[in-house]
Amino acid sequence: MIEVPAELAASQSEFNGEAGRAFVAGLPRMTEEFLDRWGLRVDGPSMYGVCALVVPVVRPDDTPAVLKLQLTDEESVGEPVALRVWGGDGAVRLLDHDEATGTMLLERLDPARMLSHVPDSREAVLVIARLLAHLTSFPAPEGMRGLAGIAAAMLDRASAALKRVADPAVRRLLADCAAAVREVLDEPGDRLLHWDLHYENVLAAGRAPWLAIDPKPLSGDPGFDLYPALNNRFDPDEILWRFDAMTDVLSLDRARARAWTLGRLLQNCLWDIEDGREPDPRQLEIGRRLRA
Repeated sequence: MIEVPAELAASQSEFNGEAGRAFVAGLPRMTEEFLDRWGLRVDGPSMYGVCALVVPVVRPDDTPAVLKLQLTDEESVGEPVALRVWGGDGAVRLLDHDEATGTMLLERLDPARMLSHVPDSREAVLVIARLLAHLTSFPAPEGMRGLAGIAAAMLDRASAALKRVADPAVRRLLADCAAAVREVLDEPGDRLLHWDLHYENVLAAGRAPWLAIDPKPLSGDPGFDLYPALNNRFDPDEILWRFDAMTDVLSLDRARARAWTLGRLLQNCLWDIEDGREPDPRQLEIGRRLRA
């Protein structure tokens, strides 16, 4: 019997309420069903993140794989769609998928060899940049959730949220972020974005040096994909170097990329404010450096 880690149960309860608790309660049974359906056998201890349970398995032909079970939401529903578009080229390969539950069978990469383990952060940034350049070269498939709607909704929410920010300097910074988004709102882009490509979402594989995992895909401008690599492995003195390096590798217009990166920062800060938290100081520092 598969045991659900307490940390996954807690995060599902916190973020998804009753739906999350029901998902956790059904995970052992669901896991057993897919092991049986796809002829899999468990091949090691389960792994987990905030949203998903990942079970190492072996297929009937002895191929190693992982079974990923997660509660489908607006961010994760497009994951199998994006993985099919990429077809294992720069990203983990999708082996099977159950549309009703969102359960996926994925090729097994090496979780012990994350990009976050590379000591040289600049080398790691360039890996992210090259992966993004490749992944965003694909047009987003029809029906993928779009940056246009997300950005418009952010601007609609921003006015009320900023009234809840006590620090006038932070209010001005976030107002500047909103103004930057307004300047590019009419051209949201149509590339297939990963949305969450930070250093722990890049793993080594036998068939490729580095592959992306866990996309939360969008249709939009690649500039919206740069932020995670600025915030993860945070170093304030490296912010502008990382931004310039990524825009250079991706051949992006620097002003547009800056606007969409500030938009991504605004998105995160709005979540903080609406949840009753102060915006993360690291995020604010990224905004200050880019604004300057």
